[in-house]
Amino acid sequence: MKFLKIILSILIFISPVNANTIYYLIKIPNLEIHSSNSKNGLKYLKAMKPFEVGIKDNSVSCFNSSEKEIEKKMPIIEKNLNKYTSTFLKKINLKYIVLCENLSVSQISGAGVPNPKTKTLVIDIKFNEKYFERVLHHEIFHMINESHKEKFYYEIWKNFNNSEFKYAKCSTCSDRLDLSLIKENKGFVTEYSMSTASEDMAEVFSFLIIDSKKIENKALLDPILNKKILFIKKNILKIDENFNFN
Repeated sequence: MKFLKIILSILIFISPVNANTIYYLIKIPNLEIHSSNSKNGLKYLKAMKPFEVGIKDNSVSCFNSSEKEIEKKMPIIEKNLNKYTSTFLKKINLKYIVLCENLSVSQISGAGVPNPKTKTLVIDIKFNEKYFERVLHHEIFHMINESHKEKFYYEIWKNFNNSEFKYAKCSTCSDRLDLSLIKENKGFVTEYSMSTASEDMAEVFSFLIIDSKKIENKALLDPILNKKILFIKKNILKIDENFNFN
């Protein structure tokens, strides 16, 4: 009986220690480890309570999900994120995946928030089911872009487009939100990709990972899109020459 009490007291002590350690590493409160045995070294953390970080006009907030909802989504998340090797993840500064729902940035709904400085990607696990898998890779590209800005110059990218086309100043400054594939050959894969150069790159990358045949077939009749695909592939391979787009 005495031994059981000792064990229980140790477990009670360990829980806040883990929470404090996580907060020290990534500066997000109310998290605990969900799983840490992924084959590529990613650590999955879950929100135990709603959290908010950052200043008022640039804050990130998210709510905790039920264990049932997390377990439902984990096979999908792991299937997609296991496409990336531990070597590649180190090169893009990604180690922690935070699982929560109803994610918002400055009170605007979002699918994910990348932060290479803390090696963290926050994911809204209840984001649009239809596009959820592709959005995971979209957010991964933002990690890539933030970690290797020198390889993805926006000015070079902008010059691929027709001269009369202009991006918005920011993704939240635009009403171009549709994530479905555009049928017309305009140099873009979705309406959302027409918002900013960064979102355009992320959309192209996400299709290359999820549905490369569809986007490459579209590029056969779209020289602008073809240039964008080659640009993404070339620079990803500069980061990791063994990267596999399939």
